[in-house]
Amino acid sequence: MAADVIGLAPSTLVFIVLGLTLAAFIWGRFRYDLVALAALLGSVMLGLVPAEGAFAGFGHPAVITVAAVLVLSRGFERSGVVDIISNQVLKVGENLLLQLLVLVGTVTLLSGIMNNVGALALLLPVAMRLAREHNTSPSLLLMPLAFGSLLGGLTTLIGTPPNIIISSYRREVTGEAFSMFSFSPVGVAVALAGLAFIVLIGWRLTPKRSGQASTEEMFDTANYLVELKVAEGSKAKGLTLQQLRDELDETIPVLAVVRDDDRRAGYNFHGALEEGDILLLEAGPDELQMLEDKVGLSAIAELEEDAEAEPDASEHPDAEQANKKQPAKEAAPVNTEGLQLIEAVVRNDSMMINRSVRQLRLNHQFGLHLVAVARDGGRLKQRLRDIRFKNGDVLLLQGSENEIAESLASLGCLPLAKRELHLGQPRKLLLSIAIFALAIVAMLFDLLPAAVAMSTAALISLLIGVLPLREGYQAIDGPVIVLLAAMIPVGEALETSGGADLVANTLLRFGSDWPVVVTMIGLFLLSMLLSNVVNNAAAALLMAPIAVSLANGFDVSLDPFLMVVAISASCAFLTPIGHQSNTLVMGPGGYRFSDYWKLGLPLSVVVLAVSIPLILLVWPL
Repeated sequence: MAADVIGLAPSTLVFIVLGLTLAAFIWGRFRYDLVALAALLGSVMLGLVPAEGAFAGFGHPAVITVAAVLVLSRGFERSGVVDIISNQVLKVGENLLLQLLVLVGTVTLLSGIMNNVGALALLLPVAMRLAREHNTSPSLLLMPLAFGSLLGGLTTLIGTPPNIIISSYRREVTGEAFSMFSFSPVGVAVALAGLAFIVLIGWRLTPKRSGQASTEEMFDTANYLVELKVAEGSKAKGLTLQQLRDELDETIPVLAVVRDDDRRAGYNFHGALEEGDILLLEAGPDELQMLEDKVGLSAIAELEEDAEAEPDASEHPDAEQANKKQPAKEAAPVNTEGLQLIEAVVRNDSMMINRSVRQLRLNHQFGLHLVAVARDGGRLKQRLRDIRFKNGDVLLLQGSENEIAESLASLGCLPLAKRELHLGQPRKLLLSIAIFALAIVAMLFDLLPAAVAMSTAALISLLIGVLPLREGYQAIDGPVIVLLAAMIPVGEALETSGGADLVANTLLRFGSDWPVVVTMIGLFLLSMLLSNVVNNAAAALLMAPIAVSLANGFDVSLDPFLMVVAISASCAFLTPIGHQSNTLVMGPGGYRFSDYWKLGLPLSVVVLAVSIPLILLVWPL
């Protein structure tokens, strides 16, 4: 074994691997699935994980169940189940408390029967539209919505990956897994308590950020859209839009070209520019100057002022320069109707992360024009071609109405605005519900294990056309699957190496003079803190062996300790990096890193105060 060569105990090597892994998770330089895969391969090379079992995690029931639930969640969206709910939510009215109750309550309910990130993604556009229609700051709605999706995941087996992991781990240890609704007695009570806290008190702890309620306000679009005319001696004459971009060496998006009162969207204009053409594009003062210098394009207002001022130009040498600066200040808002501008947020698993417009070939490969980027609640001022995208960035894009949804899905972006809600086919809707209900019945009566029941339901949904096969594969979150599959053997190594017993014995030694409940609270806090810096599934995988070792040390039932881990691993309320739901709302809500704990800390206390007594009541020692 490599451990013998190095001269360190296996448990020490496991802690070194886990320490480096956690540090890499917190650093965030590399995606968490790559970090998890590196931890797995490192463990194999150190002899902590047998080489023949290195990739057994990809066939683990927890991984299969998570993948199947992701497919079923997309099927619900496709069939129209959620659209019906969303249309009802939009009728809620102007009362903020009622908006919060309906939004957070709906996402909590949906998160119990589908993936919680998927539930949030479906209701995020609804929340944005509510905010805009009633002039409410989205920052008051989005963080409560994200936290509600986490609370809803506590209520059922399939609500969140930690529950599936804990159930599978219990099967490995005792031979019997938790059932679909084993989590419900505690989870539902905690979710209701959290919902009540958020709606009545918690939302007051979220920041009220102004200027986020519309595309025009977030990106200040009206102040940047300008009309430029191709004059007689302009170098732009005879160039296509692609040639114009190459000439400028810049990604300034041309939103439309107007010729003889006929306006065509920039992405649909393929001819050469002619004299008299008017270009509608998004540019600031620096870009306007560059357009004038490189290709001879000038703002229409500027041309008119130059014509009027021409006789006196020799008498006023500074007049020309003054006229050049004037249009950017006095340009009237331009009509953008029909230009298909759409906002989208970059997801955690997006292929855009750490890549630029040119690397992505956004225009050529996906037919999208990047108009602007907002980060941390404000528009980025740097050149578009220099921006490397981050998760949570809000993008203002232009593209074909028929293709933009597919392009955004391929890129891993979630549309926020200008998204229409279309009802699914009633037949498919009823079939989708019936298939899911049969899978639940099969699990309740132990006819089939969760992985088999959910996979069968996903397969039937694909076969009968509830969800196209292509979308089914797209629904499977690759990074999450790799994370789970890689960390399962590493978590087992923590147990087989004696590392879990070592941690448990340390906790037992310090807590030997205290009641068992105090140690449970300590386990809850440790697991909760871990879930706020790493993925919640990884937190559950690492803490489950420690929980079992603690229960064995106290010679009590495993169940209350496993339930403590299941609840606490999903309480990632303190940071935006602890859960994808938190990251998704950061950009649209204009939140800062420090905003999360202000609501998240008291909410965590509420969850702790409600869950521990209920766990001891439902799952006695």
